[in-house]
Amino acid sequence: MSKRICGVLTAIVTPFDSEGALNLTELRNQVNRQLNAGNGIFCGGTNGEFFVLNEEEKIAVTRTCVEEVAGRANVVAHIGEISTRETIRLGKQIEKLGVDAVSVITPYFVPLKQQELIAHYTAIADALSVPVFLYNIPARTGNTIEPETAKVLAAHPNIIGIKDSAGSYESLGGFLDAVKDIEGFDVLNGPDSLIHQGFVDGCSACISGLANVAPKEINAIWARFKTGDIAGSHEAQESVTGLRTDLYKVAFSPAAVKKALQIMGYEVGASRYTVTFNAQQEKQIQQIINNYLQ
Repeated sequence: MSKRICGVLTAIVTPFDSEGALNLTELRNQVNRQLNAGNGIFCGGTNGEFFVLNEEEKIAVTRTCVEEVAGRANVVAHIGEISTRETIRLGKQIEKLGVDAVSVITPYFVPLKQQELIAHYTAIADALSVPVFLYNIPARTGNTIEPETAKVLAAHPNIIGIKDSAGSYESLGGFLDAVKDIEGFDVLNGPDSLIHQGFVDGCSACISGLANVAPKEINAIWARFKTGDIAGSHEAQESVTGLRTDLYKVAFSPAAVKKALQIMGYEVGASRYTVTFNAQQEKQIQQIINNYLQ
């Protein structure tokens, strides 16, 4: 890869129409919202509802993002499936589309030993030409990549970093410490509450679901940090943390983010998975938007 992936990448939502089919026109609109705020794109992840998309849809989403970005920012696509074979199958199709890198969640449902995770990721990185990020989100998969495992995998020339969405500073710090002396291997922060601290401690980028709702506010954390305004970056983080805390109390974060976008007037459609919002919850989200973004 010619350059590091730095700054903010938005874990972009996958818009659906009133019938529940992909709404690629609105996806293009959302991509441009993020580009206008200075953010790159991470597609097909948790906020993109990869777990309810079929293979054809995952490819269509990635193709649309790459086409709309048109080289103006980084695009990273998530390709993780439950098996090594299926991950490689999808990855071989995604890498043809021109993404800068791919991200691979740990297999889920089946508990794996660390050596099995090493074998899984090594096989994927061997099979693909596109650079690979590990993706650690144990609360959703039941499998945790340990820092020492990441260090072992960092020796692979096609594995360029890890996205940590474990949700704690202890986890993020563990990865940063384990790979601090390994050139060409970056740590990407997942939790929106740790964006500022992640940059301070050495993360090259963050992957933000909340940036769907607040693209400029999330980008301000990075933009101020990059210019050396550490206090300003921290201040931007404090505001975002309040938004995150209040919004994510209402529902599972991807659903809450998508509902907030709907309330803000964007035609992203409802989530495909089984989640509902009553009138009181919608009123709560509207008030949260008014409090933080108006």
